[in-house]
Amino acid sequence: MSVFSLARKNIRARKATFAAAFVAVFAGSALITASGVLLDSGLRAGIPPQRYAPAAVVVTAQQSESTQDDVDQRFAERVPLPVGRADEIARVPGVAAVVPDVSAAVVLRGGGPLVVHGWSSTRLGAAALTGGRAPERPDEVVLDGARVGDVVDVAVGGVASQYRVVGTVAAGQATAFLTDEQARVVAGRPDAVDAVAVLVEPGADVAGLAQRIEQAVPGVATTTGDDRAGAEFLDVGAARSFLTLVAGSFGGTMLVIVLLVVASTLGLANQQRRREFALLRAIAAGPGHIYRMIGIETALVATVAAVLGAIPGVGLSLLLHGVFVRLGSIPAGFGFVIGPLPVLAAVGGSVLAAVAAGLITARRAARISPVDALGEAAVEPPRLGSGRVATGWVLAIAGTVSGIAFPLLITGTAGTAGAAGSMLLLVTALALLGPRLLTVTASVLGKLGLSRPASGFLAGANTRARSRRLGAATTPLIMGVALAAVQIFTLTTTAAAAQRQTEAGLLADQVLVADGGVAPAVADAVRRTPGVTAAVSVVHTQVLVTAPMFGEPTTEAYAAQGVTAEGLGHVLDLDVRRGDLAGLTGDAVAISESAAGTFGVDLGGTVVMRLGDGAPHTARVVAVYGNGLGYGDLTLPHDVVAGHTTSGLDDEILVAGDMAAALPAFPGVHVADRQTYVTARNDTAVAQSAVNLVLNLVLIAFIAIAVVNILVLATASRVREFALLRLVGAKPRQVRAMTRGEAAVVVVAAIVLGSLAALPPLVGISLSLTGTALPSVPPLVYAGILAAAAAVGWGAIAIPTRFALRPAAVAAMRVGE
Repeated sequence: MSVFSLARKNIRARKATFAAAFVAVFAGSALITASGVLLDSGLRAGIPPQRYAPAAVVVTAQQSESTQDDVDQRFAERVPLPVGRADEIARVPGVAAVVPDVSAAVVLRGGGPLVVHGWSSTRLGAAALTGGRAPERPDEVVLDGARVGDVVDVAVGGVASQYRVVGTVAAGQATAFLTDEQARVVAGRPDAVDAVAVLVEPGADVAGLAQRIEQAVPGVATTTGDDRAGAEFLDVGAARSFLTLVAGSFGGTMLVIVLLVVASTLGLANQQRRREFALLRAIAAGPGHIYRMIGIETALVATVAAVLGAIPGVGLSLLLHGVFVRLGSIPAGFGFVIGPLPVLAAVGGSVLAAVAAGLITARRAARISPVDALGEAAVEPPRLGSGRVATGWVLAIAGTVSGIAFPLLITGTAGTAGAAGSMLLLVTALALLGPRLLTVTASVLGKLGLSRPASGFLAGANTRARSRRLGAATTPLIMGVALAAVQIFTLTTTAAAAQRQTEAGLLADQVLVADGGVAPAVADAVRRTPGVTAAVSVVHTQVLVTAPMFGEPTTEAYAAQGVTAEGLGHVLDLDVRRGDLAGLTGDAVAISESAAGTFGVDLGGTVVMRLGDGAPHTARVVAVYGNGLGYGDLTLPHDVVAGHTTSGLDDEILVAGDMAAALPAFPGVHVADRQTYVTARNDTAVAQSAVNLVLNLVLIAFIAIAVVNILVLATASRVREFALLRLVGAKPRQVRAMTRGEAAVVVVAAIVLGSLAALPPLVGISLSLTGTALPSVPPLVYAGILAAAAAVGWGAIAIPTRFALRPAAVAAMRVGE
């Protein structure tokens, strides 16, 4: 009989054993498929263009920077395109006409928010006159809901200007049209536009025209098809970057976990086939035969499981799409790409991972001598291999030391990443040392009274005799507890520290905010108001900073704010550790302690960055502060930041004193008290953290499935053992009590060891983020993790035990292993 035929017969004869491997690969394939869809969508997905739909080509400035690792980093703000480029584009052969376009958010007094465009954009079919004429003067406007001749107040950032209505458009359009020049002024960029829409001549080659435009007008970017929406809506590009980043970080962690789970499942399945392997070795089967048989079995089962698992994986990606939309991470119209590539990658990756894991776990069965194999068929080896034990302890020590030492030796992002990565070392160590640690757990519980009844004695004896089996079954549960604790408590630690820093740092009595932003003129007027001690304009953005990470230059985005230095100490306390914020003018910058460690700079050093719209900027460090989680890693002079944002408006004005008398002159601007402001900032941070929480819940759900799968496999295979106990006088309730004792060992070991594995990373992350060794651990959340682990571990042993006890004892003894 060929090895392939034997493998097929084994699968049919051992359906229950291979079902566990099937479930593990099935769930793993679903996760890999979902991650692949996220990555593919980040590279190719988007939304259809709306206003730019009539334009075959849309031209913008370069909106991203290619980094050292060939990953495009998008700028947080829109990069303006000089309006003069429109004439250059119009001269390219094949271009019929060009439409320079800008957008600006305004407020119509008594009418709500509007979006302003230049009148020439109506060539794209955005609107048509229903009365009057097009605007010709800077103080003329066309809009709906008004009559020709009316005078209306249009406010930008709270500063109103009067316009005379000279034309009307169809009702229901929340859009106002000014002259092209005035629209650019209102947008804050008199000499620049957002994009240039290109109308092409009939029959023109669109792709070829886009290339000719890029060649004729250096420094511009062209988009066609659905990619035009990225020029129209800035958040489309941000959504793509978000999905690519999420798929990369989530996918890497997920692949490691899937491999460990599949290896544990196949390792347990192979342990239960010791008698079969022993007999094959005894009748002259060589190591190669065992390897080929296990490899073929695993490949057959994994292929079917991976193909079927890809289907729910696509469904999972669509579920994540809905979650991301609700959290505001991607726009509502952003559709995912469901293509064959993620499915093929998931199937191929799952099969390769399963086969590799199967061959690794079959190593002992293939290499052991036939005589020893027959001895081990009845009883597990009493001791673990010295190499396995040594490797386990080395990884345990390395994980513990690195988790705490990294933040102490390396500050900044590298220290945090090193502390978080130590968890995988510790979980791997626990997987290697699991049988020995379970034996220790059983002994401790025995001394505490578990072994006093007969069922407790049997539970302890079984745990010691079958520690390898229970170790393989317990490892995923330990992993689940550790992963849940590290991921959830990292978020709670970060959120709690950010909230403390925000509350402690905000000294302002009131905060001025407005939808879309606050004009700089508002701050000037507030400063002149009697009773106002200080009014500090604040604008938020993200900057790109290139800094060494583990010896390699890495470009990352960092939260930044621009503030006016005058009166800053009256409204904001950044917890300055070194330097002085009084020097925050010109090319100066203040950075957080974490950023200082990440960038490798201190007082007097320089930070090379790209501002929100990609403009290069080099700044000298004048202060290092502690409240980076609450107020961003970089604080720059207000004028440096505000000139490189999309709107050019302030996000808020922090006021010390009483400025109520100044408010009536600024439509749309309102006052938020301290608590409202702090809550709003925390809600934004929570929404960003919720994405990580959702992804980690997906991983934890996969681990829960794996735990149930493995424990059910381990328990269901003991039908003969339970039958023998009943034949020698044990009652079913005593057998169930014995398995409950084993479940107690498994649950206690998982909770204790999982918590211990999570402790070094959490201490290290807390040291890195907050400077204290005590992470924020909400008791109810921790109790929930422990309760979930207990329910999963206990239920996955107790329920199969009841099913295993249903057959009569004599009939059950006829069941082969």
